[in-house]
Amino acid sequence: MRGFIEKVEKGEHLLYEEMIVASKVMFEEDTEVQHIVDFISVLSKKGETSIEVAALATVMKSFAINLNEPIGEYMDNCGTGGDGLNSFNISTTSAFVLAAAGVTVAKHGNRKISSNAGSSDVLEALGIHTSISPAASIELLKREGLTFLYAPNVHPKLKKIGIARKMIGKPTIFNLAGPLTNPIRLLTQYTGINRSDFTMEYADVLRILGRKRAIVVCGAEGMDEASLAGVNQLVLVDNGDLIPFKLTATDVGLAPAPISAIQGGDSHTNAKILHNVLQGETSPYLDTVLFNSGIGLFASGIVSSIQEGVKLAKDTIHSGKALEKLEAAITFSQQSVRHEVVL
Repeated sequence: MRGFIEKVEKGEHLLYEEMIVASKVMFEEDTEVQHIVDFISVLSKKGETSIEVAALATVMKSFAINLNEPIGEYMDNCGTGGDGLNSFNISTTSAFVLAAAGVTVAKHGNRKISSNAGSSDVLEALGIHTSISPAASIELLKREGLTFLYAPNVHPKLKKIGIARKMIGKPTIFNLAGPLTNPIRLLTQYTGINRSDFTMEYADVLRILGRKRAIVVCGAEGMDEASLAGVNQLVLVDNGDLIPFKLTATDVGLAPAPISAIQGGDSHTNAKILHNVLQGETSPYLDTVLFNSGIGLFASGIVSSIQEGVKLAKDTIHSGKALEKLEAAITFSQQSVRHEVVL
Protein backbone atom coordinates (compact mmCIF):
# COMPACT_ATOMS: atom_id res chain seq x y z
CA MET A 1 0.00 0.00 0.00
CA ARG A 2 2.89 2.36 0.76
CA GLY A 3 3.96 2.38 -2.90
CA PHE A 4 0.51 3.43 -4.05
CA ILE A 5 0.35 6.14 -1.39
CA GLU A 6 3.72 7.54 -2.49
CA LYS A 7 2.70 7.57 -6.14
CA VAL A 8 -0.56 9.41 -5.41
CA GLU A 9 1.26 11.85 -3.12
CA LYS A 10 3.28 12.89 -6.17
CA GLY A 11 0.05 13.81 -7.91
CA GLU A 12 0.12 10.79 -10.22
CA HIS A 13 -3.10 9.01 -11.19
CA LEU A 14 -3.31 5.25 -10.71
CA LEU A 15 -3.91 3.01 -13.68
CA TYR A 16 -7.02 0.81 -13.60
CA GLU A 17 -4.98 -2.30 -12.79
CA GLU A 18 -3.08 -0.47 -10.03
CA MET A 19 -6.31 0.75 -8.43
CA ILE A 20 -7.75 -2.77 -8.58
CA VAL A 21 -4.74 -4.05 -6.62
CA ALA A 22 -4.80 -1.14 -4.13
CA SER A 23 -8.54 -1.62 -3.55
CA LYS A 24 -8.11 -5.33 -2.87
CA VAL A 25 -5.34 -4.53 -0.38
CA MET A 26 -7.70 -2.18 1.50
CA PHE A 27 -10.07 -5.10 2.04
CA GLU A 28 -7.43 -7.53 3.28
CA GLU A 29 -7.78 -8.46 6.95
CA ASP A 30 -4.18 -7.62 7.86
CA THR A 31 -4.21 -4.13 6.28
CA GLU A 32 -3.97 -1.47 8.98
CA VAL A 33 -6.83 1.02 9.19
CA GLN A 34 -4.35 3.90 9.22
CA HIS A 35 -2.97 2.80 5.85
CA ILE A 36 -6.50 2.90 4.44
CA VAL A 37 -6.97 6.38 5.93
CA ASP A 38 -3.69 7.57 4.41
CA PHE A 39 -4.48 6.14 0.99
CA ILE A 40 -8.00 7.54 0.59
CA SER A 41 -6.87 10.86 2.07
CA VAL A 42 -4.13 11.34 -0.53
CA LEU A 43 -6.52 10.26 -3.28
CA SER A 44 -8.92 12.97 -2.16
CA LYS A 45 -6.16 15.57 -2.04
CA LYS A 46 -4.97 14.63 -5.55
CA GLY A 47 -8.47 14.38 -6.95
CA GLU A 48 -9.98 11.05 -7.92
CA THR A 49 -10.28 10.00 -11.56
CA SER A 50 -13.08 8.08 -13.26
CA ILE A 51 -10.68 5.14 -13.68
CA GLU A 52 -9.88 5.06 -9.94
CA VAL A 53 -13.54 5.25 -8.92
CA ALA A 54 -14.57 2.58 -11.43
CA ALA A 55 -11.83 0.22 -10.23
CA LEU A 56 -12.76 0.64 -6.57
CA ALA A 57 -16.45 0.12 -7.35
CA THR A 58 -15.60 -3.04 -9.29
CA VAL A 59 -13.66 -4.50 -6.37
CA MET A 60 -16.33 -3.53 -3.83
CA LYS A 61 -19.04 -5.17 -5.91
CA SER A 62 -16.93 -8.31 -6.32
CA PHE A 63 -16.91 -8.69 -2.52
CA ALA A 64 -20.68 -8.17 -2.17
CA ILE A 65 -22.92 -11.14 -1.51
CA ASN A 66 -24.64 -12.80 -4.48
CA LEU A 67 -28.37 -12.09 -4.29
CA ASN A 68 -29.32 -14.40 -7.17
CA GLU A 69 -31.86 -11.90 -8.46
CA PRO A 70 -33.92 -12.92 -11.48
CA ILE A 71 -32.89 -11.51 -14.84
CA GLY A 72 -34.43 -8.09 -15.31
CA GLU A 73 -33.90 -4.39 -15.94
CA TYR A 74 -33.09 -2.92 -12.54
CA MET A 75 -32.46 0.68 -11.58
CA ASP A 76 -30.96 2.42 -8.54
CA ASN A 77 -31.37 6.09 -7.63
CA CYS A 78 -28.89 6.24 -4.74
CA GLY A 79 -26.74 9.38 -4.51
CA THR A 80 -23.29 9.93 -3.04
CA GLY A 81 -24.41 12.05 -0.08
CA GLY A 82 -21.90 14.32 1.54
CA ASP A 83 -23.42 17.63 0.40
CA GLY A 84 -23.92 18.79 4.01
CA LEU A 85 -27.19 20.54 3.14
CA ASN A 86 -29.37 18.45 5.49
CA SER A 87 -32.20 18.03 3.02
CA PHE A 88 -34.83 15.35 3.60
CA ASN A 89 -34.46 11.86 2.05
CA ILE A 90 -35.22 12.76 -1.54
CA SER A 91 -34.01 9.65 -3.35
CA THR A 92 -35.67 7.30 -0.85
CA THR A 93 -39.00 9.10 -1.31
CA SER A 94 -38.55 9.11 -5.08
CA ALA A 95 -37.89 5.36 -5.08
CA PHE A 96 -41.53 4.69 -4.14
CA VAL A 97 -42.72 6.98 -6.94
CA LEU A 98 -40.44 5.37 -9.52
CA ALA A 99 -41.54 1.87 -8.53
CA ALA A 100 -45.22 2.82 -8.54
CA ALA A 101 -44.75 4.30 -12.02
CA GLY A 102 -43.35 1.05 -13.40
CA VAL A 103 -39.57 1.16 -12.82
CA THR A 104 -38.04 -1.87 -11.08
CA VAL A 105 -36.00 -0.25 -8.32
CA ALA A 106 -33.23 -1.88 -6.28
CA LYS A 107 -32.39 0.95 -3.88
CA HIS A 108 -28.96 0.75 -2.27
CA GLY A 109 -28.49 2.72 0.97
CA ASN A 110 -26.91 3.10 4.37
CA ARG A 111 -27.34 4.76 7.73
CA LYS A 112 -26.45 8.39 8.27
CA ILE A 113 -22.81 9.25 7.72
CA SER A 114 -22.84 12.94 6.83
CA SER A 115 -26.59 13.64 7.18
CA ASN A 116 -29.09 13.68 10.04
CA ALA A 117 -30.87 10.62 8.67
CA GLY A 118 -29.65 8.19 6.04
CA SER A 119 -31.85 6.09 3.79
CA SER A 120 -31.87 3.13 6.16
CA ASP A 121 -32.63 5.35 9.17
CA VAL A 122 -35.75 6.80 7.59
CA LEU A 123 -36.91 3.41 6.27
CA GLU A 124 -36.76 1.96 9.76
CA ALA A 125 -38.69 4.96 11.12
CA LEU A 126 -41.37 4.12 8.54
CA GLY A 127 -41.45 0.49 9.69
CA ILE A 128 -39.37 -1.04 6.88
CA HIS A 129 -36.75 -3.22 8.53
CA THR A 130 -33.20 -3.21 7.18
CA SER A 131 -32.55 -6.49 8.98
CA ILE A 132 -34.60 -8.69 6.65
CA SER A 133 -32.66 -11.45 4.92
CA PRO A 134 -31.23 -11.06 1.43
CA ALA A 135 -33.71 -13.70 0.24
CA ALA A 136 -36.58 -11.62 1.63
CA SER A 137 -35.20 -8.51 -0.08
CA ILE A 138 -35.30 -10.32 -3.42
CA GLU A 139 -38.82 -11.60 -2.74
CA LEU A 140 -39.93 -8.01 -2.10
CA LEU A 141 -38.32 -7.03 -5.39
CA LYS A 142 -40.24 -9.77 -7.22
CA ARG A 143 -43.56 -8.85 -5.62
CA GLU A 144 -43.43 -5.06 -5.65
CA GLY A 145 -40.78 -4.14 -8.21
CA LEU A 146 -38.94 -2.41 -5.35
CA THR A 147 -36.44 -3.39 -2.70
CA PHE A 148 -34.03 -1.73 -0.30
CA LEU A 149 -30.54 -3.10 0.18
CA TYR A 150 -28.84 -2.06 3.41
CA ALA A 151 -25.15 -1.71 2.54
CA PRO A 152 -23.70 -3.55 5.60
CA ASN A 153 -25.99 -6.53 4.86
CA VAL A 154 -24.75 -6.93 1.30
CA HIS A 155 -21.16 -5.73 1.76
CA PRO A 156 -19.84 -7.81 4.68
CA LYS A 157 -16.24 -6.62 4.24
CA LEU A 158 -16.96 -2.93 4.75
CA LYS A 159 -16.57 -2.78 8.54
CA LYS A 160 -12.90 -1.73 8.54
CA ILE A 161 -13.55 0.73 5.70
CA GLY A 162 -16.33 2.27 7.78
CA ILE A 163 -13.90 2.85 10.63
CA ALA A 164 -11.46 4.58 8.27
CA ARG A 165 -14.22 6.80 6.82
CA LYS A 166 -15.31 7.88 10.30
CA MET A 167 -11.69 8.71 11.19
CA ILE A 168 -11.48 11.02 8.16
CA GLY A 169 -14.88 12.56 8.83
CA LYS A 170 -15.52 13.99 5.37
CA PRO A 171 -16.51 12.68 1.92
CA THR A 172 -13.98 10.36 0.26
CA ILE A 173 -13.74 8.16 -2.81
CA PHE A 174 -16.05 5.73 -1.01
CA ASN A 175 -18.86 8.28 -1.27
CA LEU A 176 -18.30 8.29 -5.03
CA ALA A 177 -18.01 4.51 -5.30
CA GLY A 178 -20.87 3.64 -2.94
CA PRO A 179 -23.81 4.21 -5.32
CA LEU A 180 -22.02 2.13 -7.95
CA THR A 181 -21.65 -1.04 -5.87
CA ASN A 182 -25.22 -2.33 -5.82
CA PRO A 183 -24.86 -6.15 -5.84
CA ILE A 184 -27.79 -6.34 -8.27
CA ARG A 185 -26.77 -5.86 -11.90
CA LEU A 186 -28.05 -2.48 -13.03
CA LEU A 187 -28.73 -1.49 -16.60
CA THR A 188 -29.93 2.01 -15.70
CA GLN A 189 -29.15 4.45 -12.90
CA TYR A 190 -30.00 7.93 -11.69
CA THR A 191 -27.47 9.24 -9.22
CA GLY A 192 -26.42 12.54 -7.70
CA ILE A 193 -23.05 13.87 -6.64
CA ASN A 194 -22.11 17.01 -4.73
CA ARG A 195 -19.27 18.03 -7.08
CA SER A 196 -20.21 19.95 -10.20
CA ASP A 197 -16.64 19.60 -11.47
CA PHE A 198 -16.95 15.79 -11.49
CA THR A 199 -20.28 15.18 -13.25
CA MET A 200 -18.72 14.27 -16.59
CA GLU A 201 -16.10 12.02 -14.95
CA TYR A 202 -18.80 10.33 -12.87
CA ALA A 203 -20.86 9.72 -15.97
CA ASP A 204 -17.76 8.16 -17.49
CA VAL A 205 -17.54 5.83 -14.48
CA LEU A 206 -21.10 4.67 -15.19
CA ARG A 207 -20.14 4.10 -18.82
CA ILE A 208 -17.07 2.09 -17.80
CA LEU A 209 -19.23 -0.02 -15.47
CA GLY A 210 -21.59 -0.89 -18.30
CA ARG A 211 -24.70 1.16 -17.62
CA LYS A 212 -26.78 1.22 -20.79
CA ARG A 213 -28.48 4.44 -19.78
CA ALA A 214 -27.98 6.72 -16.76
CA ILE A 215 -28.11 10.29 -15.55
CA VAL A 216 -25.73 12.03 -13.17
CA VAL A 217 -26.83 15.26 -11.50
CA CYS A 218 -25.14 17.87 -9.35
CA GLY A 219 -27.82 20.16 -8.05
CA ALA A 220 -27.73 23.89 -7.47
CA GLU A 221 -25.55 24.80 -4.46
CA GLY A 222 -23.85 21.40 -4.70
CA MET A 223 -26.83 19.28 -3.70
CA ASP A 224 -26.51 15.61 -4.64
CA GLU A 225 -30.03 15.69 -6.06
CA ALA A 226 -31.78 17.91 -8.59
CA SER A 227 -32.60 21.14 -6.75
CA LEU A 228 -35.39 23.69 -7.11
CA ALA A 229 -32.91 26.40 -6.07
CA GLY A 230 -31.22 27.11 -9.40
CA VAL A 231 -29.30 25.58 -12.28
CA ASN A 232 -28.59 21.84 -12.10
CA GLN A 233 -25.68 20.26 -13.99
CA LEU A 234 -26.52 16.88 -15.54
CA VAL A 235 -24.94 14.31 -17.85
CA LEU A 236 -26.93 11.69 -19.72
CA VAL A 237 -25.21 8.38 -20.43
CA ASP A 238 -26.89 6.87 -23.48
CA ASN A 239 -25.39 3.69 -24.95
CA GLY A 240 -21.82 4.97 -24.47
CA ASP A 241 -22.46 8.62 -25.31
CA LEU A 242 -22.03 11.26 -22.59
CA ILE A 243 -24.38 14.22 -23.10
CA PRO A 244 -24.12 17.18 -20.68
CA PHE A 245 -27.08 19.50 -20.14
CA LYS A 246 -28.47 21.98 -17.62
CA LEU A 247 -31.92 22.13 -16.07
CA THR A 248 -33.93 24.34 -13.72
CA ALA A 249 -37.22 23.70 -11.97
CA THR A 250 -39.02 26.18 -14.21
CA ASP A 251 -37.85 24.24 -17.28
CA VAL A 252 -40.18 21.42 -16.23
CA GLY A 253 -43.04 23.52 -14.87
CA LEU A 254 -42.08 23.55 -11.20
CA ALA A 255 -41.70 26.56 -8.92
CA PRO A 256 -38.21 27.55 -7.73
CA ALA A 257 -37.54 27.25 -3.99
CA PRO A 258 -34.47 27.71 -1.78
CA ILE A 259 -32.60 24.79 -0.21
CA SER A 260 -33.91 25.93 3.18
CA ALA A 261 -37.44 24.99 2.05
CA ILE A 262 -36.57 21.29 1.92
CA GLN A 263 -34.66 20.92 5.16
CA GLY A 264 -34.97 17.59 6.91
CA GLY A 265 -34.43 16.52 10.48
CA ASP A 266 -34.01 13.24 12.30
CA SER A 267 -35.32 9.96 10.93
CA HIS A 268 -38.82 10.40 12.35
CA THR A 269 -39.11 13.94 11.00
CA ASN A 270 -37.99 12.78 7.56
CA ALA A 271 -40.36 9.81 7.67
CA LYS A 272 -43.26 12.22 8.23
CA ILE A 273 -42.08 14.41 5.33
CA LEU A 274 -41.84 11.34 3.10
CA HIS A 275 -45.34 10.25 4.06
CA ASN A 276 -46.77 13.73 3.45
CA VAL A 277 -45.16 13.84 0.00
CA LEU A 278 -46.61 10.47 -1.00
CA GLN A 279 -50.00 11.72 0.17
CA GLY A 280 -49.64 14.57 -2.33
CA GLU A 281 -49.35 17.42 0.16
CA THR A 282 -48.35 20.53 -1.81
CA SER A 283 -44.91 21.83 -0.80
CA PRO A 284 -41.36 22.28 -2.07
CA TYR A 285 -40.76 18.78 -0.67
CA LEU A 286 -43.30 17.40 -3.13
CA ASP A 287 -41.93 19.45 -6.03
CA THR A 288 -38.40 18.24 -5.30
CA VAL A 289 -39.57 14.63 -5.43
CA LEU A 290 -41.49 15.32 -8.65
CA PHE A 291 -38.35 16.86 -10.16
CA ASN A 292 -36.08 13.98 -9.22
CA SER A 293 -38.63 11.29 -10.01
CA GLY A 294 -39.18 12.89 -13.40
CA ILE A 295 -35.47 12.74 -14.17
CA GLY A 296 -35.34 9.15 -12.91
CA LEU A 297 -38.24 8.14 -15.15
CA PHE A 298 -36.46 9.73 -18.12
CA ALA A 299 -33.21 7.95 -17.21
CA SER A 300 -35.09 4.64 -17.11
CA GLY A 301 -36.52 5.21 -20.57
CA ILE A 302 -40.15 4.94 -19.45
CA VAL A 303 -40.80 8.49 -20.69
CA SER A 304 -39.31 10.40 -23.60
CA SER A 305 -38.67 13.68 -21.74
CA ILE A 306 -38.13 14.93 -18.20
CA GLN A 307 -41.24 17.10 -18.48
CA GLU A 308 -43.25 13.98 -19.27
CA GLY A 309 -41.56 12.26 -16.33
CA VAL A 310 -42.59 15.02 -13.93
CA LYS A 311 -46.20 14.69 -15.12
CA LEU A 312 -46.14 10.91 -14.68
CA ALA A 313 -44.63 11.30 -11.20
CA LYS A 314 -47.38 13.76 -10.26
CA ASP A 315 -50.10 11.44 -11.56
CA THR A 316 -48.53 8.49 -9.74
CA ILE A 317 -48.59 10.32 -6.40
CA HIS A 318 -52.06 11.83 -6.78
CA SER A 319 -53.51 8.47 -7.81
CA GLY A 320 -52.36 7.00 -4.49
CA LYS A 321 -50.14 4.41 -6.18
CA ALA A 322 -46.89 5.68 -4.60
CA LEU A 323 -48.41 5.59 -1.11
CA GLU A 324 -49.71 2.08 -1.79
CA LYS A 325 -46.18 1.04 -2.73
CA LEU A 326 -44.89 2.36 0.60
CA GLU A 327 -47.63 0.54 2.52
CA ALA A 328 -46.94 -2.70 0.65
CA ALA A 329 -43.23 -2.49 1.49
CA ILE A 330 -44.00 -1.86 5.18
CA THR A 331 -46.42 -4.80 5.34
CA PHE A 332 -44.00 -7.17 3.60
CA SER A 333 -41.09 -6.12 5.79
CA GLN A 334 -42.98 -6.61 9.03
CA GLN A 335 -44.35 -9.99 7.94
CA SER A 336 -40.84 -11.08 6.93
CA VAL A 337 -39.37 -10.14 10.30
CA ARG A 338 -42.14 -12.00 12.15
CA HIS A 339 -41.62 -15.06 9.96
CA GLU A 340 -37.84 -15.03 10.53
CA VAL A 341 -38.36 -14.73 14.32
CA VAL A 342 -40.70 -17.74 14.26
CA LEU A 343 -38.17 -19.76 12.28
